[in-house]
Amino acid sequence: MAKVKKSGIGGMIVTVLVLAGLGGGGWYLYNLPELEREKPVIEGPDNVFWNRTDPLSIKLKDNVGLSSYELVLSDGEKSVILGQGPLPDKTKEQTLAVKYPKGKVLNPKAKQFTLKVSVTDNSMWNMMSGNSAERTLTINVDYKRPNVNIVANSRMINQGGSALVVFQAEDDNMDELYVEANGNKFKPQPYKKEGYYAALIAWPFTDDSFSAKIIATDLAKNKRITKIPFYHKNPRYKTSQIKASDSFIDGKITDLASSDPEYATITDKLEKLKAINETMRLKNEDLIHELSRNVSDEILDSWQIKKFYPLRNGQRVASFGDHRYYYYKKKDNIVSESYHVGYDLASNAMADIKTSNAGKVVYAEENGIYGNMPMIDHGLGLYTLYGHCSQLLVQVDDEVQAGEVIAKTGATGLAMGDHLHFGVVIQGIEVRPVEWFDQSWIRKFIDNVFKQADEIITPPPTKDDEQTETIEKQ
Repeated sequence: MAKVKKSGIGGMIVTVLVLAGLGGGGWYLYNLPELEREKPVIEGPDNVFWNRTDPLSIKLKDNVGLSSYELVLSDGEKSVILGQGPLPDKTKEQTLAVKYPKGKVLNPKAKQFTLKVSVTDNSMWNMMSGNSAERTLTINVDYKRPNVNIVANSRMINQGGSALVVFQAEDDNMDELYVEANGNKFKPQPYKKEGYYAALIAWPFTDDSFSAKIIATDLAKNKRITKIPFYHKNPRYKTSQIKASDSFIDGKITDLASSDPEYATITDKLEKLKAINETMRLKNEDLIHELSRNVSDEILDSWQIKKFYPLRNGQRVASFGDHRYYYYKKKDNIVSESYHVGYDLASNAMADIKTSNAGKVVYAEENGIYGNMPMIDHGLGLYTLYGHCSQLLVQVDDEVQAGEVIAKTGATGLAMGDHLHFGVVIQGIEVRPVEWFDQSWIRKFIDNVFKQADEIITPPPTKDDEQTETIEKQ
C-alpha cells in the first residue's frame, strides 16, 4: 500500500481550516445585526374610512430602525405623493399623519382612493439597500356626519335622579354611539326597530350642575353631538355628624377589618375606622359600579317597571345622599367621612325582602360594608341592590319574578341594627331610590316617554290605512 505523504496530510488540514474559517466568517457576517433581514411592518386595516378633514394615521415599525418612506394617494386615474424621505436615525416606530392634498389634482368627488405605503429599514441587507415593505390601503371617503334625532325624553331630572331618552341615530358606518352626562357614558339599547335607541341616564348627586348629550361617531371620525333638553331641579341633601364611639370601632369596624387581610393588621383605632369606612367602602362600591355597567345589545320591544316596595311596612331610617362626618370624642374632631348611597328601611327582624320587578341576579354574596348583598339587573341599565341581609335566598344567574322573596333583612356588614339598605344604580351611578318608589314619577318620566316615542316609531294605523287593508282583503 502506498504511503500518504506528510505534506499531503498537512495540505488537507490547512484546506479544512481555511474552509472552516471561511464558513465561520460567513456565518458571523450573515448574523451581523447590520445585516438583519426582517422586513418593516405597516400597521392598520386594509380598508380605512376617511373624512378628508382629519389626518389619517399610518404607523410604521421595525425591529432595528426605519430608514425612509413614501406615501402615494391615487383616485384611480391620477396620483399624488403625499410624503416621502428619510426618517430620524434609529427610529423603530413612526406614526405618519396623512393629510388630504391641496389643489385639484385628484378628483374631489371620488368616493374611494388607494394609498400606497412604502417603507425601508436601515439594514445593510440586499446589497446595502435594506429590507422593504409595501401595502396598498383602500380609503373610503365619508364626510357625512351621523344623523341623530331625539324622539322623546323626560322633561325634568333631579340632582341625584334618573331620566329617560329615546332617540334615532343612523349612519352606514357607525362606530361609537352613547349618551354622555356630566362626563359619564351611558350605553343606549336598541329600541323597537333598527336605528332607534333608549337610554336611562343619571345625574350624580354630588354634582351641582348637569348636562347631557348624545354623541355619535362614524368610522371616518365624523361626529354629531346633540344636546338633550332637561329642566333641572336641585333637592337638598342632608349632612350629619355621627359619633365614632370606642364600642363602634372595637365592634363592627374591627370585625370587618379582621375579615379582610388588607385591613387585619391595622391596630390604630382611627386609622382602622378610616380604612373600613372609606377605603373598603369605595372598593365595595367599585364592585357595584362594575356589576351595573352591562346593557343588552338586543332590540328592546318594551320596558315597564313598577314602583319598588322591597320591605313591607318598612320605615325609613336613613336617606339617600347623606354626607356623613364621623367625629371621635369631640364634634370638631372629624376623623372620617362618607356618603350614604342608598335608602335604609327597617321593620321586623329578619323580614322578607321582595323584588318588586322581574330581573336577573348578578351578585349574591358578601360585599364588605354591605354585608350579604343580592343585586338584580332589571334591564335597560337599571339595577337594584339589597344590603345587610341575614340570609340570601337567590343565586347568581337566577331569574326572579316580581314579588319573589330574595333575602331576609339583617345586620351584616357595617350595620348597627337589623335593616335593609336598598340601592338603585344606573350604569354605575347611584340614583335616588325615592323616585323608583313613586308610581306617579315612573308614569310621568318613564312610561309617558316610551308612550310618546312609540307613537312616532310605530304609529297606530290611520283610517285610510285600515280602509286600504280592508279593500286588499276583499
